[in-house]
Amino acid sequence: MLDVLQSGTSAAAAAGVPGGDRHKRERRNGLLYVAPWLLGLLLFYIGPMIATLVMSFTDYHYVSDSSAGTRFVGLANWSKLFHDPTVAHSAVVTLKFAVLFVPVSVLLPLGLAYLMTARGLWARGFFRAAFFLPAIVPGVSALFVWQSFLNGDTGWLNRMLGALGVSGPDWLGDTTWTLPSYALIATWGVGNAMLIFISALNGVPRELYEAATLDGAGPWYLFRHVTLPMISPMTFYNLVLTLVALGQYFIVPFVLTNGTGDPNGSGLFYTMYFYKQTFQFYDAGYGSALAWMMFAAITAATGLLFWTQRFWVHYEYEVKS
Repeated sequence: MLDVLQSGTSAAAAAGVPGGDRHKRERRNGLLYVAPWLLGLLLFYIGPMIATLVMSFTDYHYVSDSSAGTRFVGLANWSKLFHDPTVAHSAVVTLKFAVLFVPVSVLLPLGLAYLMTARGLWARGFFRAAFFLPAIVPGVSALFVWQSFLNGDTGWLNRMLGALGVSGPDWLGDTTWTLPSYALIATWGVGNAMLIFISALNGVPRELYEAATLDGAGPWYLFRHVTLPMISPMTFYNLVLTLVALGQYFIVPFVLTNGTGDPNGSGLFYTMYFYKQTFQFYDAGYGSALAWMMFAAITAATGLLFWTQRFWVHYEYEVKS
C-alpha cells in the first residue's frame, strides 16, 4: 500500500500537479458552482431579512401623506406589539389551530401510510395515488371547492349529515366550527407526509419484526416498540415541516374569509394580522416587527423540538453515550 501511495504521489509530482494546488482549484471550482445559489440567497433571503429587521426599528410606511420621512423609533414597534390586543388574539387563534393541525398533519398521514403498507391491501397503487392526488391540485381552486362543500345551507357535507338524520352546523359561519373546518381542509394536503412515512415504514428491517414475533410480541407491541422507534427520524422531520407550515398558515383563512378573519375574528390568524398591518395599512415598520416575532417563535419551537429529539428519535447507526 505504501508503495502505491508513493508511486501515486510521484506520478502527481511528475505531472506538475501538487496536491495543495489541486485542492485549491477544487475549492475554487466548488465555489463557482454554488455561486449563483449563494447570490440568490444573499439577494432574496438574507438581504430582505436584514432590511426588515432594520425597518422594525423605524416608522416606515409604504404609503404616507406625511412629508416627515422615515424616523428611527427604537423599540416602539416591539413595545406596541406586546400591548396590541389583536396580536394576542391572533396568536391564540394560531395556537388553538395548532392543537388540531399538528395531529392532522402527522398522525393522519402516519395512519394512512400504515394502511398503505399493510399486507394484502387490494389496489394499493390506486389508493396511494388517490390520497396523494389532492397535494398537486392548485390550492386556491381547491379552497373554493371546500367552501361549497362546507356551506351551511347547500353544502354536500351537511346534506350527507342530513341523510343520516344529523343537522350540520354552519361550518365556516359559526365561530365554534371555524377552526375544526380548517383542520378538516388540512386533511386535503397529507399526501406528501404520507409518502414520507411509507418510505420510512418500508425501510424498517423485516428481521426486527421476525425476532420480536418469535419472542411473542403482538401487533401493538410491534408497532409501539419496533415501528415507531425505527421511523422516528421521519416523524421528527414531518413535525418540523408541520411547525414551519403552521408559521406560514395564511392562504386558507385569507381566501375563505376574504381577508377579514370572520366570523367575529375566529379565523384571524397571526399571519393575517401581519398581512393587514403591512399590506393594507402600509405600516411596514410595525409589520416587520410582527414578522420577526413570528420568526423568533417558530425558531424557538423548532429549536425546542430539536432538543427533545435526543429523548425519542432513534437513528439506526447512532451510538449514544
